[in-house]
Amino acid sequence: MRKIRVSSAKYIGNFSLRIFFNDGSQKELNFGDYIRSHPHPQYNKYLIEENFINFSIEMGNVVWGENWDLIFPIEALYSGNLS
Repeated sequence: MRKIRVSSAKYIGNFSLRIFFNDGSQKELNFGDYIRSHPHPQYNKYLIEENFINFSIEMGNVVWGENWDLIFPIEALYSGNLS
């Protein structure tokens, strides 16, 4: 079995992404709920939409910030459970 990785992601509005995985599956996840329920100065800036939409795909994961300020385990993204 090959390792699950994020192949791409698309911003769909309201702090949500549609995430596409290398096995052909996809999930729609709202990150805003997670960020609001886990306040932290490093995360709070991503509640500003222009900051949130500047994510990238690096090493098979969705990351925010130059130093990966915000990142989630791929297992959480794949299962759709960010908490």
